[in-house]
Amino acid sequence: MSSSPAPQRTVFLNGSFVPFEEAKISVMDRGFLFADGIYEVAAVIDGRLVDARAHLARLERSLAEIEIANPYSIARWTELMADLAARNGLSEGLVYIEVTRGVAERDFPFPPRDTAPTVVMFTQAKAILASKAAETGVGVITVPDLRWKRRDIKSVALLAQVLAKEAAAKAGVAEAWMVEDGHVTEGGSSTAFIVSAEGTLVTRPLSNAVLPGITRLAVKKIAADLQMKVEERLFTVEEAHAAREAFYCSASAIVMPIVSIDGAPVGEGRPGPVARRLREAYLGLAREEGALDSDFA
Repeated sequence: MSSSPAPQRTVFLNGSFVPFEEAKISVMDRGFLFADGIYEVAAVIDGRLVDARAHLARLERSLAEIEIANPYSIARWTELMADLAARNGLSEGLVYIEVTRGVAERDFPFPPRDTAPTVVMFTQAKAILASKAAETGVGVITVPDLRWKRRDIKSVALLAQVLAKEAAAKAGVAEAWMVEDGHVTEGGSSTAFIVSAEGTLVTRPLSNAVLPGITRLAVKKIAADLQMKVEERLFTVEEAHAAREAFYCSASAIVMPIVSIDGAPVGEGRPGPVARRLREAYLGLAREEGALDSDFA
């Protein structure tokens, strides 16, 4: 019995759905020349977008912060994302969005205001529900935070994160927690949480120093529903080493238990009950249409 052929990979580029091989961007695109652009990543589970409205609201905020006009409404973005996922036969994975300031001769100031932004979307298949890493837990290392001062903007300028992630890969762990003035800011592509000895969830408060994580927001709401105490404050690397549990969250990792930091075990060295419960609750809501629909602010 023959199986049906996999769909041709399709990309959305500047208003059209095109075959992956035909998707081309100018060498004069400011995203390429200056990292002058914004991106977002949203999960797809059971063929449905997860918490897309909040991701798109954050996209809109980031674009406004660097003065790029949002090319689509949230409703239209949602339609396009769902259409792209369907065209690629994506049942579980990610939709990536990037919007740059567009194509112009290389010059640092903004190009003329009528310059059209470049809009790109593509999908990536990824196992989210059945994650081996979530079952066993993962390690992280700590690295200096080398990034700029507006980390609340989801900029495509990710070189510091690339270096942090490469350091993690070389150390054989899943993530790098970035550290500034002795305090953990966030992961290379995630929000950092610890569980104190008293059982309180601790995560850094929002500011220009960290990205306002969409999964972070959902996890906080789930924790409140489960009557878990959440405290937003700075925490040190030493506190993280002494924590009962630690985990990070993101659109792709959901809630990822951490079992070691810098090679030292966290808690009992295996995924703890708080992280497991939060992950289970999040995935349960993600599989219910509309159950995860955060109001990003």
